[in-house]
Amino acid sequence: MPRPFLILQKLIAAMALLLLVAGCTTAAPPESVLAVPAKPQKYAAIVVDASTGKTLFEVNSTAQRYPASLTKMMTLYMLFEALESGRVTKETQIPVSDHAASQPPTKLRFRRGETIDVDSAIRAMVVKSANDVAVAVGEYLGGGSEDQFAAMMTAKARSLGMTGTNFRNACGLPDDGQVTTARDMAVLGMALEKRFPQHFHYFSESDFMFRGRLVRGHNDMLGRVRGVDGIKTGYIRASGYNIVTSYNADGRHLIVVVMGADSARQRNNHVEALIQRSLGPATANGNQPRLMYSGEQTAATPPTLLPPADSALPGLPLPGQPTPASPVPGSPASDLPSADLASPTSPLLPAAQ
Repeated sequence: MPRPFLILQKLIAAMALLLLVAGCTTAAPPESVLAVPAKPQKYAAIVVDASTGKTLFEVNSTAQRYPASLTKMMTLYMLFEALESGRVTKETQIPVSDHAASQPPTKLRFRRGETIDVDSAIRAMVVKSANDVAVAVGEYLGGGSEDQFAAMMTAKARSLGMTGTNFRNACGLPDDGQVTTARDMAVLGMALEKRFPQHFHYFSESDFMFRGRLVRGHNDMLGRVRGVDGIKTGYIRASGYNIVTSYNADGRHLIVVVMGADSARQRNNHVEALIQRSLGPATANGNQPRLMYSGEQTAATPPTLLPPADSALPGLPLPGQPTPASPVPGSPASDLPSADLASPTSPLLPAAQ
């Protein structure tokens, strides 16, 4: 057989082998697993591109869940509206009633007859998640009735397109009728940023001075990932650990909602994983990871996060670098529970209101 023909045969065989290997590689990509620090019946999450309204990730995003202190986002929305309309100023003094003062922690521990100015009230709700302050604000804006204010909150939720939300109080303490969805919380987060950019800086604050003492906050995501600028955390026993997070860096703007986590630390780790995934190629390619819920995870099957851990993405620490505000191992988690706590594909751009 002529030598040129033998060389041609070998080249054809080599090319066939390469095509076979390439075909096998693309046909069966390795499965990616995303650890979920929650039980399936409590977990809900959504990641939205706040610039376009496109949903980048969602699980149980329209299933009703308890909002806990995420409720205060709507209390703040209503207070910002009152500021905008001139009904109150930042110096307006809000009285604290017996009912407001009697709310369980977390709170600033007011006594009946004391007052708090609007500017401090905003910081108290954002940073400390103070229940007594939230109820005082609700009573003030509701004409003396927290129930009336809760009805106003629900009406506002409907006007923003929050179809799965009902409010029963101003602070988020347990009430079987007080429910929301991860999608609705994303809508509210975007509405706060879009409607009140002049007030959004409050959500980036991690402490504030009140009556000569420093009041520290619960949101450990602030400072943990560059670009995270709020918004609110929450916890009651029935809900698990919730958070609505805004990420805005390097031309990317995300709203991330996680509900139902087993602990604040695990919730924060999950938020960081979702931000990492949303900034990486997995989202662009439409790849969806398999979810591994709390209780399903074993040491023998460690989860793999998307994208790989060695990818350096905008806003995230480089591989091997410590995370600035990560909790020290062995330290207590934030969002400490209070003593009373026994008990789809369309854009999510909110309508202008």
